[in-house]
Amino acid sequence: MSAPIDPQKVTIAFELPGYRIERSLGIARGIVVRSRSIVGNIGASFQTLFGGNITLYTSLCERARADAYERMVAQAAQLGANAIIGMRYDATEVTAGVTEVLCYGTAVRVTPVAAG
Repeated sequence: MSAPIDPQKVTIAFELPGYRIERSLGIARGIVVRSRSIVGNIGASFQTLFGGNITLYTSLCERARADAYERMVAQAAQLGANAIIGMRYDATEVTAGVTEVLCYGTAVRVTPVAAG
């Protein structure tokens, strides 16, 4: 079983301060496809009548992003990575009410830079 990746070693940057990239292991990705339930759509419809943040959709999006992130981290760990650089999110509407959320980044092996 692969060791988990420390969340502090996942970054949108292409370098990790204090670490040297020893090896790039390829792209790691996590994909989640979600649909809104009829109950959620009805609740969100009521929220849109009053304007502002539509909390039902916000929580759905947060869960989808978190799940995609966890899947990306798991795939990177399976590749032997201990860090991920260049992490990004993307979302695509597959069909009406069905959305794909993709989280991806470059899985890498890093070692601490010696202080000196």
